[in-house]
Amino acid sequence: MKKFLVPLAIGSALVSVPALAQNASPFTGPRVEAVLGYDVSKAGSSVDDDANVDNDQSIDGLLYGVGIGYDHDFGSIVAGAEAELTDSTAKTEFDNGDFEGFGFGNVKANRDLYIGGRIGVKATPRTLIYGKAGYTNAKFDVLSSDGTTEFRQDFDADGYRVGAGVEQALSERTFAKVEYRYSNYARAEVDFDGDIPDSERFDIDTDRHQVVASVGMRF
Repeated sequence: MKKFLVPLAIGSALVSVPALAQNASPFTGPRVEAVLGYDVSKAGSSVDDDANVDNDQSIDGLLYGVGIGYDHDFGSIVAGAEAELTDSTAKTEFDNGDFEGFGFGNVKANRDLYIGGRIGVKATPRTLIYGKAGYTNAKFDVLSSDGTTEFRQDFDADGYRVGAGVEQALSERTFAKVEYRYSNYARAEVDFDGDIPDSERFDIDTDRHQVVASVGMRF
């Protein structure tokens, strides 16, 4: 009897392996992704330009970068941690002689670091709707010169980010996402090159809106 039970047990185990693989969640495990989207930074709601009502006090451009994360499917919800490094082409412009600044002067958006977490629910077995929140640190390069020397310093701003999005599993290992996120920066300092110490931290009010799409892979 035992001679028949051993092959039967091995056969049952072999059948169960593909079944387990088929039932594995596409929302569990480490992930890496490429990020591309639209980025706009503007003065906060408490800042106004009464001298020129046509000045929108904003800069916008193309956002691009990479992200990493880890998620776990708990059955009814999916939760995880994530980090991201992006850059942006947004910078101040002169439109028909009108300087379009947003409180920092003549600047260009530099790198943006983000670390946070997200939590979501599965609309379908392969579609995740989620919200996110975390910390963001952004730099804005100062674009200034006295005609002879170019000044090399930037604003280093700290703030928070919240957002929401939809992730679609394309296969067991690949996915695509679309999300909106809002960031607010309330504290900053001026970083100087060389031996000049950084400035004291000061209050700011800068809003940042981003709409991005991502494609990535899980491991």
